[in-house]
Amino acid sequence: MKLPRRKFLHLAAGAAALPAVSRFAWAQSYPSRPVRIIVGFAPGGGTDILARLMGQRLSERLGQPFLIENRPGAGSNVGTEAVVNAIPDGYTILLVAPGAAINATLYEKLNYNFIRDIAPVAGLIRVPNVLEVNPLFPAKSVPEFIAYAKGNPDKISMASSGIGGSVHVSGELFKMMTGVNMVHVPYRGDAPAVTDLIGGQVQVMFGSMPASIEHIRAGKLRALAVTTAVRSEALPDIPTVGDYVPGYEASGWWGTGVPKNTPVEIVDKLNKEINAALVDPKIKTRLADLGGTALAGSPADFGKLIAEETEKWGKVIRAVNIKAE
Repeated sequence: MKLPRRKFLHLAAGAAALPAVSRFAWAQSYPSRPVRIIVGFAPGGGTDILARLMGQRLSERLGQPFLIENRPGAGSNVGTEAVVNAIPDGYTILLVAPGAAINATLYEKLNYNFIRDIAPVAGLIRVPNVLEVNPLFPAKSVPEFIAYAKGNPDKISMASSGIGGSVHVSGELFKMMTGVNMVHVPYRGDAPAVTDLIGGQVQVMFGSMPASIEHIRAGKLRALAVTTAVRSEALPDIPTVGDYVPGYEASGWWGTGVPKNTPVEIVDKLNKEINAALVDPKIKTRLADLGGTALAGSPADFGKLIAEETEKWGKVIRAVNIKAE
């Protein structure tokens, strides 16, 4: 039987539209069951805290539990790989941390390519690191610090929360741009590094804001500058490193991603809900307490940030020849 041309075209058009209609309906009903948020670090750290904050808000907005699943290991690579290999249906989300950009160069071999295998959803927060010293350290400003470091090469111990982390590479970028020499002393996390900085076992750290700010306010640490391009509202009287080292910028940032091939309708819905959460006064206040500012924006905006940070830190890691632990 031969169909009339007009009827054939009508049926063909309807068939072609079915996948789009199905995807739209799927997105409209999403989520219909609990969603996992994978965190590539142990509970209690900044990434975990942020994941729980956003998970609770998304649960309230979307009516399904957003459950935090910690998958620590290999600088967040274990958690990232779990998301890369998950079904791309929107029910597995990655809490993306700066390691996503750093690890691309830091590790010689990964089982995934982050930019290729993870679809960006939305940026969440940008947080400065803080160029901070023990209060007994003689320098009280960035210029004084640079002068002292150049006059005492390799005599200053620079603490970090671990090799290749945001705290470490922020310090290495400073060394590159100023020509100072400092001895890197890696720790297993922010807390022990800050403890030794307060105790005077090490002299300087480009510490994370959440781990440092209360010690700065209490006078246990002296903040010389924040590492972001603009001053932090949490420490408004502290200048930026870039005020004295033109072009310097480094920061911690977080966002969300999903496996590639996740339907764009679901990505867009998650982006919309996350951006709505970020303008909520309670969320904004909590982010400010952490010393950060909301990123928000489109999936493309967050993807651009990841690509730029990957290129930036790749240059630093190759120049300094940083190797993973």
